[in-house]
Amino acid sequence: MDHDHRELLSDGSRSDANRIRTDASASAQMSPNNTMKFTRTVLRPIPWIRWNMLLWGLVVVILAPCWLGVAAMSIDRVKELRQETVDMFYHGFDNYMDIAFPEDELRPVSCVPLTRDAKNPRNVELNDVLGNYSLTLIDSLSTLAILASAPTDERGTGPKALQDFQHGVAALVEQYGDGSPGPSGVGERGRGFDVDSKVQVFETVIRGLGGLLSAHLFAVGALPITGYEPRHVETEDPLYSQPIIWPNGFRYNGQLLRLALDLGQRLLPAFYTKTGMPYPRVNLRHGIPFYTNSPMHENAPISAPEGPLEITETCSAGAGSLVLEFTVLSRLTGDPRFEQLAKRAFWAVWYRKSQIGLIGAGVDAEQGHWIGPYAVIGAGADSFFEYALKSHILLSGHGPPNRTAPARKGRANGKNNDWLDPNILFPPLSAAEDSADSFLEAWHLAHAAIKRHLYNEKDHPHYDNVNLWTGSLVSNWVDSLGAYYSGLLVLAGEVEEAIETNLLYTAIWTRYAALPERYSLRDKTVEGGLGWWPLRPEFIESTYHIYRATKDPWYLYVGEMVLRDITRRCWTPCGWAGLQNVLDGEKSDRMESFFLGETAKYMYLLFDDKHPLNSLDAPYVFTTEGHPLIIPKARPSDDTHRRTSSRRDLTVYHSEEYTNTCPPRPQTTPLSGSVVAARDDIYHAARLLDLHQLSPTSAHAIDAGQMSGQHMARSNYTLYPWTLPVELMPDNGTCAKLYQPEEVTLEFASNAQQVVGGSSFNFLLGSQNLERLSADRIRVSSLSGLKMSMRLEDIGTGEREWRVSKVNGVLLGKDESIVFDRAILGEVQDPRFTLIKDPVLVKIQQLHQIDLLDDEPTVSDDSSATHELQPEDTHRDEDLDELDTGLLEDLLAKVDLPPVVSPRVSVPAFGSMVKALFNQIAASLDLQLPDTTSIPGLRSYPKKSLPYNLVINQTAVTPTGLGAAPLPAHTVPTRAPRIPEFGHVPVEHFPWSTIYPAGYACDSVLPEAAPRDHQIILIRRGGCNFSTKLANIPAFSPTFKSLQLVVVVSDDGVESSSDLKEQAGLIRPLLDEVQMTPGGFARRHPIPMVMVGGGEMAYEQLRVAKRVGLRRRWYVESSGFKVRNIVVDEGDNSEVN
Repeated sequence: MDHDHRELLSDGSRSDANRIRTDASASAQMSPNNTMKFTRTVLRPIPWIRWNMLLWGLVVVILAPCWLGVAAMSIDRVKELRQETVDMFYHGFDNYMDIAFPEDELRPVSCVPLTRDAKNPRNVELNDVLGNYSLTLIDSLSTLAILASAPTDERGTGPKALQDFQHGVAALVEQYGDGSPGPSGVGERGRGFDVDSKVQVFETVIRGLGGLLSAHLFAVGALPITGYEPRHVETEDPLYSQPIIWPNGFRYNGQLLRLALDLGQRLLPAFYTKTGMPYPRVNLRHGIPFYTNSPMHENAPISAPEGPLEITETCSAGAGSLVLEFTVLSRLTGDPRFEQLAKRAFWAVWYRKSQIGLIGAGVDAEQGHWIGPYAVIGAGADSFFEYALKSHILLSGHGPPNRTAPARKGRANGKNNDWLDPNILFPPLSAAEDSADSFLEAWHLAHAAIKRHLYNEKDHPHYDNVNLWTGSLVSNWVDSLGAYYSGLLVLAGEVEEAIETNLLYTAIWTRYAALPERYSLRDKTVEGGLGWWPLRPEFIESTYHIYRATKDPWYLYVGEMVLRDITRRCWTPCGWAGLQNVLDGEKSDRMESFFLGETAKYMYLLFDDKHPLNSLDAPYVFTTEGHPLIIPKARPSDDTHRRTSSRRDLTVYHSEEYTNTCPPRPQTTPLSGSVVAARDDIYHAARLLDLHQLSPTSAHAIDAGQMSGQHMARSNYTLYPWTLPVELMPDNGTCAKLYQPEEVTLEFASNAQQVVGGSSFNFLLGSQNLERLSADRIRVSSLSGLKMSMRLEDIGTGEREWRVSKVNGVLLGKDESIVFDRAILGEVQDPRFTLIKDPVLVKIQQLHQIDLLDDEPTVSDDSSATHELQPEDTHRDEDLDELDTGLLEDLLAKVDLPPVVSPRVSVPAFGSMVKALFNQIAASLDLQLPDTTSIPGLRSYPKKSLPYNLVINQTAVTPTGLGAAPLPAHTVPTRAPRIPEFGHVPVEHFPWSTIYPAGYACDSVLPEAAPRDHQIILIRRGGCNFSTKLANIPAFSPTFKSLQLVVVVSDDGVESSSDLKEQAGLIRPLLDEVQMTPGGFARRHPIPMVMVGGGEMAYEQLRVAKRVGLRRRWYVESSGFKVRNIVVDEGDNSEVN
């Protein structure tokens, strides 16, 4: 992304587009040449002007550092904020260690420990997270390790943090043992994590397991700590390394890794499911006795537990966000079980995505079906997308995992129980499922679906919550968890999208001095009373990542705003309290472990630009809990004469559609120092939050009296973030026009005689004249009382089209269409709703008949090139009319085969499949199919016959140019009968039955019988131009039995050439000269021509078609613009596309 707005002048020099601003009306009247002369005149080096320019230039040079110091935030100011962040962390950490340790969390208001709710086991808000294993300490160790690299200061921040890190590790081992099977494996609280606690698998993995692994990587030097360079010597047993002796006397030899293995093994029973997705909860001591349907209990059935059954509902994030921690655990311990299970769970979620590429928020781990129709980026799905991309980063440059699993019975916890491996329930992972590239591809596809269906540019870019299957809007709120997505976009190289969507969360924070759990964009207030903020990290996490990518000072001021608001709203004498209500400032009596593990960590890294993690050139990642993880590389040999890098190039999923590289950093805007502050959409997000309407006396205004020093609100939210200095905003800043597409509503008069449509799932539509045909199509059966809302949208080519966004109160997704029968539209005469004949596209229809009672796997594939309807054929069709058509249609419905197939399908193969399924269903229903004795009128025929009408629709393009001829008049009438599924087909649907396959038709003139006796000539594209092909067709006298149409078949994906012309986004044949006969004379009766795609298969299918017809395509316009998602059905049983 290059933000260099300078324009190259005609003389080769560059001019800053923002430096000189002329009157808009004057500029509009000047030609480009006059504008250029104006610029040169101003810059002409007249002597006295030259001296003034030199003087002003000297002033700019002298004052630039001062201006930039104010705008870009001075080094001293950043240092001050960094130290305040350290103080914020230690205020919480010290109070936790003094008051709450070794319990899980701290109650900062009551100043007592927070533990599991033993009286109410179903209090999942607490019990899912708190497992009685000193959670806050585990979550804080990686933050201490990061603070240990603090720049040298008079307070000794770095050395103190390193000392606290080492003391924290020792304290943890003292409580839970060192993870070994001997006596040293027993701590004051027991052996490892052998506690009777039912916890959530996801929370235990990201907080507990991730915290232990990250701390271990820091302890052995795999992740950097300034000045700490331990000599880590690997041994034959990866669980035990050579001891590293710390100043406190503690000998670190892998205790945290062994404890991580102990905790990981206790989670394994949750993976005994039929789907590969883990159950949501597990007891760290007893496993999963409460999930009675688990395959784990098949050989040893257990009695159902008392009380309500344990729910099996999990979420996409909970099931699919385990790959980072489990992969690192497997790679460090040599135990492949965890990596295999986590990857399988990820793919189990991914393979269940909807047809439009979206994943749901809730999923049943036992049954595998989605729970609820919601597709979101926030709560329920958030970290699934995060782990798709980060798994690629973590795995890049590493070889495939170990696929063999040594039986380590009781290695970590001393138990002699059977070695649990839920992988035995499933086939091994494929090479693709193990590949780093596959995770990148999953991310690309997931983000593309999100950008298509959830991304909404109206007012300001944000993400909606949509229907999983249709993409239609289901709710218009954003949640605080969704703030992470901007930071993830940065890692994916989508920096512009990250910046614009992060601005919305910045505005929300500016308004509430926190992020409410949900904010309603429609009502512009807290959604449904969900106004708490439990010290979440997602917003500051994204702010940190965007700052790393842009180095824009805007984000330093955002970080200062967050720090100031936390300080004044969340401080208590015993720690930091979350907000129960962001509106009135009520505090909750809980300091979640992630505040010290994530929020404080990202805040600190934002203000420590030179931290070693910020410049680490290695594929490390932050987990969704903010714990840095890396798969250590093998250490290079001590041979100093030959040192080779063990790092491999990162693997990349290549596609022109996706972003695979990071954009360049935006160039700093002159004087102001901020590209973000100078954006022309900077106030769009503020307007969406109505910041300009708030006053200092409003309920959400900042109480400057609670602020210390000079850092307080300077305006009534006109500037956001509220810490932003006025100098950062450009004086001549202009705003772009808000994207608010025009919307109209059309209503049709009500008619009490309307026809009622029916469908098995139309209760979802709640309307009598709507019928859902598929996930992306709704049929309108009557115009009576119909009400449609349409939005005029840009389609990316400088043109605009209408899109129906709502019909009879039913919201439509971006790829949903509504289908109208042409018959009900024919009488509508209104400029706001007009039926238009498509001048470019037509539809070729082929009829193939599959004899379902014939044992031979043939369809209408006569070897002859011509197909005429013989008298006996007509007689048989009439006889079939006397069949029990209800029986046949019911049987066909049970077979569930469409009467229309894609032109890409092989007709003989499809015919064989139809007959096989038809006979299978008939046999299972014990039906007596008609034979030579049961079909009236067919007794004189020795062979039984039951033709199934297979119709193939194919879009065709009409030519343009001097040689283009009008299409034949024999098109299907509007109110023609629908095509029956069996038997006789009305001739008006398929008027042409004789086809001549002419190959490329380039080398010689076709036989005279070709146009005289055939209604269709079939030609392959290529070898010569279109005019030459037509000139090789002999002259003929036009009759109904003679040539009606030339169909040219083109290969898919062909390159454009001189005989093709692009029009309205379609490639059309160009006939640039008048049609000629083989004799060189202008043809008296030009031959109509169309072109279809499909290559050899389409050519062969047309060659063997029983009959062929042509239909015109129609579309609807409103006020001169096409309505792109209204499909006009011609009444031919087809899926119009």
